[in-house]
Amino acid sequence: MLFAFVHNNIHVLDLDRSIAFYSEALGLRETHRFEGRGFTLVYLSDATSTHELELTHVHDRTTPYDLGENEFHLAFAVDNFAAAHLLHVQMNCICLENPEMEIYFISDPDGYWIEILPTDHPTFKRNP
Repeated sequence: MLFAFVHNNIHVLDLDRSIAFYSEALGLRETHRFEGRGFTLVYLSDATSTHELELTHVHDRTTPYDLGENEFHLAFAVDNFAAAHLLHVQMNCICLENPEMEIYFISDPDGYWIEILPTDHPTFKRNP
């Protein structure tokens, strides 16, 4: 039996704003979407892996989601760490920096944290 990691899901309040953020901040692009009864699922990809980010938008939701203590995060490795950091400074979305570990976190429009690390970071390992 072989399992494949397919996607991660997060719920978003403003779908267009979230798609624009993930496109600008991380270069993710919409691959497909599913329209359900009262909700929309949008799948985003980085075009280098088969893993996707699924954004769920509940149409009649008007209040922000409770992220609890926000201990969950996504992580993205980038080949030009300095350029990514500059972009995220310009976007004013950096919420935590740890220069000693050579990582930082950005926050999306709903408050989800995304870790940014260089591709040569010791914690990053690309599957063969």
